[in-house]
Amino acid sequence: MNIACVGTGFIVDRFLEAAEINGTVHPAAIYTRKEENAVSLQNKYGIGSIYTSYEKMLADPFIDAVYIASPNSMHYTHALQAIQAGKNVLVEKPFCANSEQASHLIKTAEQYEVILMEAITTIHLPNFHQIEKEIRGLGPLRLIQCNYSQYSSRYDKLLAGETPNVFNPAFAGGALMDINLYNLYFTVRLFGRPQRVTYEANFHSNGIDTSGCVLLSYNNFKAICIGSKDTSGLNSALIQGEKGWLHVLNGVNGCREINVHINGEAAPKTIPQKENLMYYELAVFQDMVSKQDFKRAAELQVYTKDVMHVLDEARKSANLIFP
Repeated sequence: MNIACVGTGFIVDRFLEAAEINGTVHPAAIYTRKEENAVSLQNKYGIGSIYTSYEKMLADPFIDAVYIASPNSMHYTHALQAIQAGKNVLVEKPFCANSEQASHLIKTAEQYEVILMEAITTIHLPNFHQIEKEIRGLGPLRLIQCNYSQYSSRYDKLLAGETPNVFNPAFAGGALMDINLYNLYFTVRLFGRPQRVTYEANFHSNGIDTSGCVLLSYNNFKAICIGSKDTSGLNSALIQGEKGWLHVLNGVNGCREINVHINGEAAPKTIPQKENLMYYELAVFQDMVSKQDFKRAAELQVYTKDVMHVLDEARKSANLIFP
């Protein structure tokens, strides 16, 4: 599969490394507004072409798929153009700025008969699938706690009066969309769409959320998802049932270590994973493209739509507005 990348940030470097590990995904091109921004990546990974025109890149018949890692607010436009050009599309998280955009992209992909997928690491990891099995032994669930807190170097720039994209409402940034999304995907993928969503956030003066807590209310249990870009914290997840509890160490974004506690005993349940976690989502995407597996793509899109709905409800409850 020949793939083109949109963007030149660190996540693209990580993605291209995953493609290199995969061995059958070839970086054919990269799109950037400034050619010099992509030269180091081109040299590092042997990328065929650098485009400063997105339309020209999409017209390249050699390209089978496009990986989109532009700012959040641009995901919708870039993905829509790629779909309409007949390309399969892998969109970095968050999929779009809102659920309406997400639904339109999914319908358009169906119309053009291309594979469309959100690039979210968590749900494709071997240890996540292990968690899906292990929670069955915890008895009736009562509480879920997830914390992903990571002090952002760009937060210092925000405090200094700058407005980095990740802290800019116009770019659909903020802690909810950038970091708490992992917790929400983890919870919604395991337990479905909640009955109620409430978001309590800490805001910067420009209106962006720098940290906050999302409460997800289910019929018989509650989940709290904490995401922070203005503090560091003890990243972990706890799934608590009447017969025992499951502990995910170091955050759900990696699911790198799992312990199950039943009857006062801790049992390690960790499965070895590759260091580059993007390997797994890319493998799923490539498999769907090679097989034109639209059924599997549609199944994954259900979770994307559910998470986008939760994000909409969370922002609405906190009056977090993206222009």
